[in-house]
Amino acid sequence: MLAPQELMLFALAALLLVLTPGPNMVYCVSRSLTQGPRAGLLSLAGVLAGFGVHLLAASLGLTALLAAVPMAFDAIRLAGAAYLLWLAWQAVKPGGAAPFEARDLPHDTPRKLFLMGFMTNLLNPKVAMFYLSFFPQFLHPERGQWLLQSLSLGAVQISISGLVNALLVLFAARVALFMNRSQGWMRAQRYVMGTVLGLLAVRLLTEKRPAA
Repeated sequence: MLAPQELMLFALAALLLVLTPGPNMVYCVSRSLTQGPRAGLLSLAGVLAGFGVHLLAASLGLTALLAAVPMAFDAIRLAGAAYLLWLAWQAVKPGGAAPFEARDLPHDTPRKLFLMGFMTNLLNPKVAMFYLSFFPQFLHPERGQWLLQSLSLGAVQISISGLVNALLVLFAARVALFMNRSQGWMRAQRYVMGTVLGLLAVRLLTEKRPAA
């Protein structure tokens, strides 16, 4: 399975990505600000369930494809590297990331909070693209068990996302105030994220895989 240094690199990249404001973070924090932390946590539970669906679909798809067409691994790596480079550019280009801004949302029932969090994540194609572009550089054909490797990576990513977003939800008011006032921190965060994504893309392009 994953070597300790690979696991640390993957966990660090997943942490940097989840710390960058996106639809899931904005939705959960907005819920917490307008309806309280409990509403934010219920919304987050739905988001994490959506991650689970994306993870299973990506893992099963990758496993089936790579088992049927071994040469597809290189094609997926190239496409994934291109996507990571595009994300890096989106992070560092002028005006590429808007400051964190929570939205006013109506009060909803617990069931609706969960379902809306679930659908917010499920209908976000960038989540599936993240799995398909990010995972291949940490998969090892020579170790077998593609599905188990993918699910292990997903478990790490979902755990980090859940923990970080739960903390953000619980301290939503302070987080929103800090992010809106700390434009320098936001710019630094964008450049760190862009650098990490760019380095991961280069790693994905240059790493040589041993035969299965």
